[in-house]
Amino acid sequence: MPMNTVQPRNRQLVFTSSQAARYLGVSIATIRRWADAGHITCYRTPGGQRRFSRDQLDDFIASMHRRGAVSETEVSGHSSANVA
Repeated sequence: MPMNTVQPRNRQLVFTSSQAARYLGVSIATIRRWADAGHITCYRTPGGQRRFSRDQLDDFIASMHRRGAVSETEVSGHSSANVA
């Protein structure tokens, strides 16, 4: 197989929930909440697992930045809340 026909990993087109979470820098629980709330579009496999397209994830990131709704901590997945 010629090397130029192999798709680089960073050009992946479809992501599982854990891959999407890693790609966006958030937890799997956050991805699930966003998908359930309709913030991120996904489809379900016949087994019920979520799948996310790279284009949808990129569009989501862009829309959040356009609206100014994402803080640095939300993008990086870190919480700024103090625990006593």
